[in-house]
Amino acid sequence: MKPLEDFRLMVTFECGDVKEYDVKPLFTKWPSFCALRDEQKLFELVDVSPGGYGVIWNDELDLSCEELWNG
Repeated sequence: MKPLEDFRLMVTFECGDVKEYDVKPLFTKWPSFCALRDEQKLFELVDVSPGGYGVIWNDELDLSCEELWNG
């Protein structure tokens, strides 16, 4: 998993598939995600969640692997 320019993520799944996920639509869907837009450094701190069930930025911001796969 790697943060890219323009609030996109390059996500590699366990099966080997690689997908690009655009985070920008979440800014209007869930206002708490605006913190990623407002603090570029926070966006870059994205990491795989414990157990590999998604990605996480902090205690308040995370995305499930299902969202990343279907998004």
